[in-house]
This record gives sequence, C-alpha cells and structure tokens, in this order.
Amino acid sequence: MRKILLQTALVAAFAGSAIAVAGPTVNGQQISDARVDAVAKMMEAQGQSVNPQARDQIKDQLVTAEVLRQEAVKKGLDKSPEFTAELQNMQSMALANRLIKDYEKANPVSDADLKAEYDKLVASVPETKQFHARHILVKSEAEAKSVIDALKKGKSFDKLAKEKSQDPGSKANGGDLGWQEAGTFVAPFSEAMSKLAKGEVTAKPVKTEYGWHVIKLDDVRTQRNVPQLEEIRPQLTQRVMGGRIEKYVADLKAKAQIQQ
Repeated sequence: MRKILLQTALVAAFAGSAIAVAGPTVNGQQISDARVDAVAKMMEAQGQSVNPQARDQIKDQLVTAEVLRQEAVKKGLDKSPEFTAELQNMQSMALANRLIKDYEKANPVSDADLKAEYDKLVASVPETKQFHARHILVKSEAEAKSVIDALKKGKSFDKLAKEKSQDPGSKANGGDLGWQEAGTFVAPFSEAMSKLAKGEVTAKPVKTEYGWHVIKLDDVRTQRNVPQLEEIRPQLTQRVMGGRIEKYVADLKAKAQIQQ
C-alpha cells in the first residue's frame, strides 16, 4: 500500500497547485486538502477504502513527495526535457480522463438503452436444442429387453427405473436426467434419444460403454443460453457506455487536424 500511496502522492505533488484548505507545509509550501482528496479518490477508484488513518498516510506520503520535489527543483531536474514531456503526458491523460467522466455523467445509460442492448445480445446467441430424457441402465441386453416388455404391458417407467436401473445418479428420480443438450451424452445414447418423439421409448436396447439403456424422451425445447438482464446489468452498462465513448472519441479525432 505504501508503494501505491507514494506513486499517487508523487503524481499529486507534480500536478500543480490548487486552491485549498489548510494542510501540512514543507518549507512554507502548503499541501492542500484538495491534493489529499485527489489521492483518496484515486485510491477509492481502485477499490481501496480511505479511513482517517489512510488519510494520515496520504498526507505523510504527500509530505515526502513534496520534500523530494523541492530537492529535484534545486537540482534543476524540473528543467529537463524528459520531465517536461512526462508532465505534459500526465496532464493530457488527467484531462482526458476528466473529459470522459464528464461525458459519462452527461450521457447516462438508461433502462431502455440496456434493454435494447440486451435484446441485441439475445438475438446474437444461437438457439440450442435440449432434451428432457429418462433412462434405465442395466447390465445385459436381456435385462433391457425385459424392461421394454414390462413398459409395453403398462408398467410405469418411473417405477421400473427405481427398481432396475444401475445408474445411482438418476435411479431415485425415476431415471430423470433433466434438461441436457444431446452432446452431453455418449454418441450411441445421444443418437437414439434424438430420434425419439416426445413420450416415446426406445424400441430396442441401446448399448454404450456403461451398459444397456432403455431411454424415454419426455420433452424437447430450444432456448438461448443467455443470463437474465439483471445478472449482467453492470457488464451491459459498461458495454453500452464503452461504445458511446468510442464513437465520441472517434468523432473528436475526425474533427481535429492531425498530422503524423
């Protein structure tokens, strides 16, 4: 933290004077509360909390920076071309950041803007097909055929799954596998399931590396895997504002006379 404070304090020390409330002085040079506030805001923008103890640390670092600044001036380092260039760059970036913040404040993102951006996002995501299936897993083909015969005689799929299935993950739920995309399952299972109509059961047992399956398809749906708007509100806000700022900057550059 001390390193961060020193870096921001040095920026504040060389950033120029400000009209201010009384603060500490170094050889008669006052360090204003405005400069302390400027460093505090930079820290808060980085997610750091600024309590009274932190403000005291900021003041201490600003005092250190001012002592160093005065010594640098005595040595004439403020007259070097490198320092002049650094100062110009710092000033340009600081003013540019202020301009962007001013633009953001004057052009807030409304709920209607977010809804429009969300609708565009939803439309850009392809629909996926999902299957709600059940299965009964047994060890042999003969057992699977016996299950199919029992189903044909009217026995409940749910009851048979609880009695016969060797799949511990779905047995207690009547073989229910929930909503899944076809690619979730191994190929033979997926291919057989995808050919079923709603409510239909595989006419023949399906062999996979896990054993023999009897599959029932409960339902099919298509949907887009997109979070609800409120779940991604901050990201959407940033996306909309980012696009506006990009256009704003591009427009300003287009109007400026720039020579390379």
